[in-house]
Amino acid sequence: MDTDTALARLRTVPGFEGVSASEVAIERLGGLTNIVFKVVREGKTYLLRIPGEGTESYIDRKVESHNAVAAARAGVSPEVFHFDADSGLMLADYIDAPTMSPDLFRTTPGAPTRAARAFKQLHTSGQTFEFRFELFSMIDDYLKLLGEKNAQLPDGYHDVVAEAEAVREALDAHPAALAPCHCDPLCENFLDAGDRMWIVDWEYSGMNDPLWDLGDLSVEAGFTAEHDREMMEAYCDGPVDAATFGRMVIYKAMCDLLWTLWGLIQHADGNPAEDFWAYSEERFARCKALMASPDFADHLAAVRKG
Repeated sequence: MDTDTALARLRTVPGFEGVSASEVAIERLGGLTNIVFKVVREGKTYLLRIPGEGTESYIDRKVESHNAVAAARAGVSPEVFHFDADSGLMLADYIDAPTMSPDLFRTTPGAPTRAARAFKQLHTSGQTFEFRFELFSMIDDYLKLLGEKNAQLPDGYHDVVAEAEAVREALDAHPAALAPCHCDPLCENFLDAGDRMWIVDWEYSGMNDPLWDLGDLSVEAGFTAEHDREMMEAYCDGPVDAATFGRMVIYKAMCDLLWTLWGLIQHADGNPAEDFWAYSEERFARCKALMASPDFADHLAAVRKG
């Protein structure tokens, strides 16, 4: 998508209807499933997000709109100036801070700590998100959607879903207090201002077990055991008990199980952003390896015990 198209979409935003090309500077920033632009007008910098084609089949933009505004109220996300809940077009404040990556998360001193503190601020903000992030219901929904698309699944996927019933039972034995959660903490959804982290992109957000966010970030960033310990101790303000740490580890496996299916949907839709079949196979292999490890059984037992 070129900047002329972005300008045309920008003109649908109240206050920008008559803006000319000479009045704004528009720069494409990228995006995995959506297309993002930096917009400068009269000394003010904005972020324009244009949703990717086909995303309406699995993203509820009305929910995202509500949650993005609530996250901004919580102080962890940029202010939202305009959100068209029908089209998904969003204009938000632009945060001038480096976008994180897995490598930056692993090599930047204090990055796991700053991300954990941003999560804690969100989770304890008292904000209420629309949508309940139900892991196993989402797996079922994604499988149904893939079936409708006649899409291929990795060999053995249904077997691993069946094995995950033990995880469901352990988690259900001690239900977590639900909190507003990001639910899709890709490293690129964090902006590191040095003294704090900002979090962006609320497409999959909802009320969830807060430890999902920490486990998912650990996977996305490729954290080592030392990174995990730093993140969890920052989040818990000190030593972490076995059940809490184990719950985070369990979610590391479950997020890979879920996002395998998300990647397969992108593959079925022909999303050219990357090789989503390879993405899905890598996630599925990592999920199976973690669930088969001796430590996983110990973590599962700790969660079950509570």
